[in-house]
Amino acid sequence: MDGNRRYAKKKKLDEGAGHDAGALALLYLLVYCYELGVKYLTAYAFSIDNFKRKPNEVKKIMDLLKETITLLTRIAKHRPVRVHFAGNLELLSADLRDAARRLMEATADYSKFVFTICICYSYTDEIIHAVQESCQEKCDHIQEIRGIDASGGYKVEDGDNHQDENLIRLVDIEKHMYMAIAPDPDILIRTGDEYRLSNFLLWQTSCCHLSCSSKVWPEFGIWHLVWAVLNFQRNHSYFEKKKMQL
Repeated sequence: MDGNRRYAKKKKLDEGAGHDAGALALLYLLVYCYELGVKYLTAYAFSIDNFKRKPNEVKKIMDLLKETITLLTRIAKHRPVRVHFAGNLELLSADLRDAARRLMEATADYSKFVFTICICYSYTDEIIHAVQESCQEKCDHIQEIRGIDASGGYKVEDGDNHQDENLIRLVDIEKHMYMAIAPDPDILIRTGDEYRLSNFLLWQTSCCHLSCSSKVWPEFGIWHLVWAVLNFQRNHSYFEKKKMQL
């Protein structure tokens, strides 16, 4: 969602107003996707690197996140929208983290539409998290099958018969990814005339249609979305063939 600050500059507004417009554009897009029958929508709201921005801008974005959580809580009471937050939530303040987790728990049973907000996210951090969790899971499993007690002493000696089970496989990594809740995306939309992925979903987008728009994010509307979908449909058979080759 690139271009909030450029939009504010173009309209001669302060930066905070640009982020307000960006948040509103995201909510409009949520409605468009819901009505069009899209099942999964993921938004890159705030990267870990964004903490390097000016403190007042970071605070503004966090305040907007709090307002968005409140609004999504109300929406979820009337529409079956599952809300998921992907990223290192430990980097959020305690009140924001708790609010995000409450919303995820409250909407966990919904499946018609899944809206994921990537917050405090980067692909690098996602991979590190998935590898660490996978290693920890395998270590726990090894200790269980070998019967290692709390003091580190062996209870049994049959653990070597499970070597294949102790290997970390692709499925182990993928199930511990922040984005494990959703399938790989079909379309990745990049606004603001940018043509790079910026450390976003690099694992998941190997067979994904990249749609780049010259419009800054607050100006991205329904017709830009429809155009992106039509372009994807035109190339759908190609992407399906690429997926089958993996």
